[in-house]
Amino acid sequence: MNSLPPNTVVLGITGASGAPLALSLFRELALHPLTVHLVFSDVARELFAEETGVAPQIAALIAGVGDLRAHVEMHANDDFSAPIASGAYRWQAMVVCPASMNTLSRIASGAADNLITRAADVTLKERRQLILVPRETPLSAVHLENMLKLARLGAALIPPMLGFYFHPESLEDEINFVVGKVLDHLGVEHMLHPRGGERS
Repeated sequence: MNSLPPNTVVLGITGASGAPLALSLFRELALHPLTVHLVFSDVARELFAEETGVAPQIAALIAGVGDLRAHVEMHANDDFSAPIASGAYRWQAMVVCPASMNTLSRIASGAADNLITRAADVTLKERRQLILVPRETPLSAVHLENMLKLARLGAALIPPMLGFYFHPESLEDEINFVVGKVLDHLGVEHMLHPRGGERS
């Protein structure tokens, strides 16, 4: 787990169901003095509005942030001129949330065919922190093999699994549980849920 919080985070949002996770994660990151580079896949743009009721645009995304402290930049997924397409631009961490099995397989195979997969490829080759939130069920052997390969390459995989030890009372509690796990790995402080051994 990372002990030092990053200064710059890349957040890739792909077309797996799970947009509420991405929205919550983005809004938590926006509360901190970070630079956040945001990239939606084409399918994610459609699903995001359907699942959250929020348009995938900076103005709509930050409208729900009580104390905006982050600098946010949004890039098109086909924009290879974006700074995050190059290892010369020094970001510390990248999160793909949710990570579709298509995107996960492309990252595992090194197919940097769009900005999200290119930035993930750079993150791995530069040995920076890569966190994937894979969203699919049931999982096939192919999915599991791709996850194992990425784990061996140094990526952290945080699937959105339910937690019960903290006695969740709502879907929001479960979303906060998963997002909190991602933030823990980033070293970003939050108060979304009690950690193991703590009581709410």
